[in-house]
Amino acid sequence: MPALETSLTLLALWAALGYLLGSVPFGVVLARAMGLGNLREIGSGNIGATNVLRTGNKLAALLTLLLDGAKGAVAALIAYAVSGEDAAQLSGLMAFLGHCYPVWLGFRGGKGVATFLGLLLALSWPVGLACCATWALGALVTRMSSFAAIIAAVLSTVWVLLLGQGQLLLLAVVLTLIVLWRHRDNIARIRAGTEPRIGLK
Repeated sequence: MPALETSLTLLALWAALGYLLGSVPFGVVLARAMGLGNLREIGSGNIGATNVLRTGNKLAALLTLLLDGAKGAVAALIAYAVSGEDAAQLSGLMAFLGHCYPVWLGFRGGKGVATFLGLLLALSWPVGLACCATWALGALVTRMSSFAAIIAAVLSTVWVLLLGQGQLLLLAVVLTLIVLWRHRDNIARIRAGTEPRIGLK
């Protein structure tokens, strides 16, 4: 956990800004703008890149992935530049929560994987790259985005410790717990052998 050097007033401001940025549902916006339909009525109904891919539009899925990842990264980087590490971690965490529970969609958002990875890349690129590589390997082996996300989240705390980024440990633990909670239905389907594979429309 980083030292608390920013005033509570500023931390509250960064938390609010991070949440509002994270709440922007890029998947929904892109699906509508590109004539792909209502994302809530497609596939899993999720607003993230994996579900956008089920529309068959790879460009829309890629843009959703990049923009959702950028939400966490931008929130953290701006807060870090202005106020420091404590503000960066809080703002990034709130951007992640904003994606998962966006006010604009009745607090029914995505699983937060792209935002999670973008946030870690911004706060510590070695940890972020290790988590991205973990996700990629998990996805390649299992063809299940959810399984890859779960493994990447669980191992994020390991990478934080191995790469000497102890100041991120508490944040990584909190993010991991939320990712696991958001994937609780996926975990049940994985155990039942009914979880959809990547690329399924």
